[in-house]
Amino acid sequence: MLTQKTKDIVKATAPVLAEHGYPIIAHFYKRLFEAHPELKNVFNMAHQEQGQQQQALARAVYAYAENIEDPASLSAVLKNIANKHASLGVRPEQYPVVGEHLLGAIKEVLGDAATDEIISAWAQAYGNLADILMGMECELREHAATQTGGWTGWRTFVVREKCPESSVITSFVLEPADGGAVMNFEPGQYISIALKVPALDLQQIRQYSLSDMPNARSYRISVKRESGGTQPPGYVSNLLHDHVKVGDEVKLAAPYGNFHIDVNAGTPIVLVSGGVGLTPMISMLKVAIRNPERRVVFVHGARNSGVHAMRDRLRETAKTYANFDLIVFYDAPLPQDVEGTDYDYAGFVDVASIKDSILLPNADYYICGPVPFMRIQHDALKGLGIHEARIHYEVFGPDLFAE
Repeated sequence: MLTQKTKDIVKATAPVLAEHGYPIIAHFYKRLFEAHPELKNVFNMAHQEQGQQQQALARAVYAYAENIEDPASLSAVLKNIANKHASLGVRPEQYPVVGEHLLGAIKEVLGDAATDEIISAWAQAYGNLADILMGMECELREHAATQTGGWTGWRTFVVREKCPESSVITSFVLEPADGGAVMNFEPGQYISIALKVPALDLQQIRQYSLSDMPNARSYRISVKRESGGTQPPGYVSNLLHDHVKVGDEVKLAAPYGNFHIDVNAGTPIVLVSGGVGLTPMISMLKVAIRNPERRVVFVHGARNSGVHAMRDRLRETAKTYANFDLIVFYDAPLPQDVEGTDYDYAGFVDVASIKDSILLPNADYYICGPVPFMRIQHDALKGLGIHEARIHYEVFGPDLFAE
């Protein structure tokens, strides 16, 4: 347990660390990778290049310090981090290594301002946070290991199918190379896939939502090609699209993730997605409609039919199930896209304009897509009077403390 004096020191020095947060974290990663270059195989080096990971960790450190009197207020965030860490294969022995270099970076960047008393307080705070996360991650790994078809660490899978879903999204059906069963998962969870990236001469790990319902035999992921634009092209997504073929082997971690529906509930769900954010929603939808009495509304935004994955299957499902409604927004329709047939509304997703369709008694709302999209939808739903506890979202990438 942390003493009150330790908490007071951490809270008092949090603004100083916030002011110097990015230089501290950038120096931390430099120290860490120089001493332990093998950890580059765990971290997302694209996010390193773009500075996203540095910014996210700086915000995370500050958020922890701000809430050190009531760490339970960060429980949802800590659960998400623990799931990500378990999926990435983060091990308990790595926590002291990270702590050593984080504290060293604080001392070296702040200089004399980082007194021994301050460094000692932050070391205790970090140790407390590490203990919480290690305990949560241990429980997650034990759960995965004890499930039928479950495992920990990396397991070899074979690509059995590779199916283009749109001009930018391709689905991959993956089966275990050992021919055994695979553990079931909660609809909305993700797996991690590890590939060797020749351009970096490193293994890189990416997390992709499972886009089909559990079947105990295989997993399906649907991957968007990250072509770059203002950012570097996606290392792993381009390898999957261009080089990974049917019959190739890949390494997978077991399913994890805290973003999923309650499969036993009968209350309505409203799914709100943008772009490739529809992938976990497909899994949620397939499971939810097994209960024909459960109301499901799926609101999706895409540029146009050229990039709208699985659109025909979704339209067919909407025709088949009386309690399923599909509402599609296209913000840049193609000339051949017909309003009322290919899409319902022109423009970006605007939940306020369709409030009569989505404001359902006791409904839960699930959001997935780019972070700016999710922020807009989250705020719009709250503006319609939806309680925060009924709004659920998933952030991929480093921005775990995004509001």
